[in-house]
Amino acid sequence: MRHPDLSTKEGRKAHRHEMRMVAVRPRRWGLWLLTAGFLLVLTPSALNVHSLFGLWPPMLGAACIIVGVPLLVASVVLKRRYLRQRVAGQAMVGRIKG
Repeated sequence: MRHPDLSTKEGRKAHRHEMRMVAVRPRRWGLWLLTAGFLLVLTPSALNVHSLFGLWPPMLGAACIIVGVPLLVASVVLKRRYLRQRVAGQAMVGRIKG
């Protein structure tokens, strides 16, 4: 896979799109879980709701946050690994073509 030509508008757009698509699922799920967890933590004080399906909302919120943070960390790790492998692959192709 070649690097997009960053000197053109289309190349920059292709590069941004490619970088956005790396590890999109863990990042998306992590953000949704963090948002849901934050809202659940605030629910008792904001809406005076002290039981949600028989469970305590701050406990559910903490569980969502505890699951969401590692997903976000995993997405960062996956993105960095992808970039490192891509750059290493391009360096190898450059050496082969010489």
